[in-house]
Amino acid sequence: MHQNAPGDGPPSAGTAAHDHSRGRDDGRNETRLERADRNFVEILQELRVTQTGVQLLFAFLLTLAFTPRFPSLDSLQRATYVTTLLLAVLAAALFTAPAALHRGLFQRGAKPVIVKVSSRLAGAGLAVLVLALTGSVLLVVDVAASRTGACFAAAATLLVCGGLWGLLPWAVARRQRPDGPADRAT
Repeated sequence: MHQNAPGDGPPSAGTAAHDHSRGRDDGRNETRLERADRNFVEILQELRVTQTGVQLLFAFLLTLAFTPRFPSLDSLQRATYVTTLLLAVLAAALFTAPAALHRGLFQRGAKPVIVKVSSRLAGAGLAVLVLALTGSVLLVVDVAASRTGACFAAAATLLVCGGLWGLLPWAVARRQRPDGPADRAT
């Protein structure tokens, strides 16, 4: 754990939330590098959750091609299958890229950049995952029920995931008071 040097205590009242001269954030009293380390660990925790979901989706999609009913799929269902499979692969690649980026830049003093790029990769991965989930629902409901039902189910999937993963965080962030206890370090 980092120990404070003399004069490294929290800033006095009325000073900026972040003391750039010392690299400290007064909410957590951590250096820029300590914050980058913490943020990278948090990103990795988030990616563990999403990566498991992507792996399950990808495994499900892989098995579909080997089922007895697969040859009877029409051209739209096959196109949906291939597109969804490729989206699942892209989501997996985006979610694993932060580990590869960290490995490639390990011990080069690039942790803040790794965190910034990893966060963007995770965001892109979530956007692609929404599309992969939507495509999966479209395909399964189309085969199991009807094309009309599939379109409604896919639209609902897109709206629910987009709402929970995109609009909800945006709305919560917007409702936070500027003077409230917002975690500015994340």
